[in-house]
Amino acid sequence: MPWNNQNGGGGGPWKPSNPGPWGQGPGGGGSGGGGGGGGPPDLEEFLRRGQERFKQAMPGGSLGAKGVAALALVGVLVWLLSGFYTVQTNEVGVNLRFGAYAGKTQPGLNYNFPYPIGSVVKLKVTDRNAIDVGARSLPASARTGAESMIDLPEESLMLTGDENIADVKFRVIWQIDPMKPEDFAFNIRNPQETVKAVAESAMREIVGRTQIQRILTAERKIIEPTVQELMQKVLNDYRAGVLVLQVQLLSVDPPAQVISAFRDVTAAQQDMQRLRNEAEAYANRVVPEARGAAARIQREAEAFRSQTVAEAKGQAARFMQVYNEYAKAPDVTRERLYLETMERVLGRMDKIILDNKAGSGVVPYLPLNELTAPKTAQPGQTQGTQR
Repeated sequence: MPWNNQNGGGGGPWKPSNPGPWGQGPGGGGSGGGGGGGGPPDLEEFLRRGQERFKQAMPGGSLGAKGVAALALVGVLVWLLSGFYTVQTNEVGVNLRFGAYAGKTQPGLNYNFPYPIGSVVKLKVTDRNAIDVGARSLPASARTGAESMIDLPEESLMLTGDENIADVKFRVIWQIDPMKPEDFAFNIRNPQETVKAVAESAMREIVGRTQIQRILTAERKIIEPTVQELMQKVLNDYRAGVLVLQVQLLSVDPPAQVISAFRDVTAAQQDMQRLRNEAEAYANRVVPEARGAAARIQREAEAFRSQTVAEAKGQAARFMQVYNEYAKAPDVTRERLYLETMERVLGRMDKIILDNKAGSGVVPYLPLNELTAPKTAQPGQTQGTQR
């Protein structure tokens, strides 16, 4: 120790053989020499001897008022010059005056009142920090050369919206907000633990509102930005001065104890979804066909109705016309109707006329059907010529 006054010559720098900068060492004789032997020197004695040494160096052997003023001025200048400091390119300086925030400075040479009036807190605002939740990464080993992960079930096990348990491991990448470094410096005591607690709370809230099947499949890309947005909102409410850059889901799995049962449930859900898709495909095929057949039957019924109504109206109009003519000449119309009716009825029948009043020598038989029947073609004649 430099203050030890070791017994004997050739000792420490404060021994009489090696006097200190003020002459005699603190271990020398004298009533005010402080604790002799190996004890520390008396501070008042040390200052008094220094003052005497300084007076001897001054002209006239005494320190006047001007000397004291010059010495004080030099001390003040040195103290003021000690307030210059440098901020690196990845940092922002936060100036304090009497412990209160007084502004921030950009990279380069800056100035603030030195201690005890002012001080500077330098924050690395461009450095990115990563926090793992649900697992811890160990340094790469010399044998494998790769990082290893340690599971933390108390952080990773979360309850989903359908009352299942999911093992969620994720990583949060964040940095200090370069626009509000004073919030980061004064409003949170332990930034790493604060960001981690907010991240775990936000992830548990989002997972608690989502079904496990969606977390394992389609919702993974939706959960990450949702958790990031919720984290940023909470940290802004805390005025933490932290920017959440990204949330990465490292793994989302069921607990190891129920992984086999969960796979069976997943297979059953897939079968259910497959059967539902097949039923929907069958319905999409059958329902349009049934609707088309119903529409066709409806159109046919409407067409039949229109045809029947039109025919009825035509017959009614024809009857009215006949009635009007009958009203003008009943006898003629009655005879014409009789003849037309008989012609329509008898025209499609085989007819044989018998004359009961015919006398002897007259055959009372007239085969009209045979007389009106077409003659067959004779051999040697063409089919188009007849006799």
